[in-house]
Amino acid sequence: MDTIPAADAKTNFGALLDKAQREPVMISKNGRAVAVVMSATAFEDHQSLKLEFLRQEVRKGLDDAERGNVLLAEQAFAELDKELAD
Repeated sequence: MDTIPAADAKTNFGALLDKAQREPVMISKNGRAVAVVMSATAFEDHQSLKLEFLRQEVRKGLDDAERGNVLLAEQAFAELDKELAD
């Protein structure tokens, strides 16, 4: 993925949009990545993949619940607190 400075993106916006139709383009400001420009089609594909992953995770959770493989809220939060402390 190409990275271009924000000033160049602003100056050459039309070229940036053309390039983004072929591949995502990272925009940097002060040497730090701040945004990615991509085609609408690539964005829709990305959103679809995220939704499919979420559906799979929800299905796994429902399957666990049906099998009785669940945690009490206190257990879940204790595990989460432990994970966050590490």
